[in-house]
Amino acid sequence: MFAVIKTGGKQYTVRAGDVLRVELIDAVAGEKVQFNEILMVGGEKVTVGAPVVAGAAVQADVIDNIKGEKTIHYVKRRRKHSSQRTKGHRQKWTLVRVSEILAAGADKSGVKAAVGTADARRAAHETK
Repeated sequence: MFAVIKTGGKQYTVRAGDVLRVELIDAVAGEKVQFNEILMVGGEKVTVGAPVVAGAAVQADVIDNIKGEKTIHYVKRRRKHSSQRTKGHRQKWTLVRVSEILAAGADKSGVKAAVGTADARRAAHETK
């Protein structure tokens, strides 16, 4: 069985046991999270969502939160200004291992939803 999930603005095709590097989600190592935006579930019978498959989910275990490779960006001024600036960036990622693909009954599982850190900050701010 496989599923196509959407998280962090990207789509991933996953099977049970796969290890993914996804955009940072609000979870710590050892937690179990559930991805609820399932675009397609396949196996014996293929189900395509419009836009998502209702009741489907992918459960995963968080392995670790890591940082990616450093990317360097040079900013130079034009013509007579002899100045330049170096900017660096390290993307934050979360490593997850897919444990189970649920074709139905995801709302009754009781597992924490996998949301990005920006979404979690917005939700916490709105409740105050």
